[in-house]
Amino acid sequence: MTDYSDSFINDDLYRQIIIDHYNRPHNHCRLPHASHSLEGENASCGDHIELDLLIENGIIKDVGFGGEGCSIFTASASILTDMIKGKTVSEAAELAKAFKARLSAHTNPKIAQTAEDIDLGELEALDGVRDYPVRIKCALLSWETLLQTIGPEPEEAEDESEI
Repeated sequence: MTDYSDSFINDDLYRQIIIDHYNRPHNHCRLPHASHSLEGENASCGDHIELDLLIENGIIKDVGFGGEGCSIFTASASILTDMIKGKTVSEAAELAKAFKARLSAHTNPKIAQTAEDIDLGELEALDGVRDYPVRIKCALLSWETLLQTIGPEPEEAEDESEI
């Protein structure tokens, strides 16, 4: 007989993390002193984000977000703000790419494997979204907006100019 108790505990824990971030999102405020700002929208469901970053010397010193959306969007954006504050722009981009890869496991398992070595912390609570492809966009909206806000990493920009 299979023991499912661990998966039930994880499901409950993950559900609680999402609910907590939805009910009390972290850094849910606009930054009047932001150095970088961008809006993003999920046209299929209406989720909308205004992402503000204060970047100094390549380090994300502060982050805030405005906008509205479903519980998955809000939890993901809240977790994003916790995870990238204090990180370098490159570290934040790596985290965003790893999370995108993890959620694309159903379409590209090889890419998802490359993300397994990166600690995604509370983002693992959103793993269940993979089973609902239409909700993946909700979880990724804030991360896609982050990548658009910070732009390509310097070495990527150089590689693109050579093509």
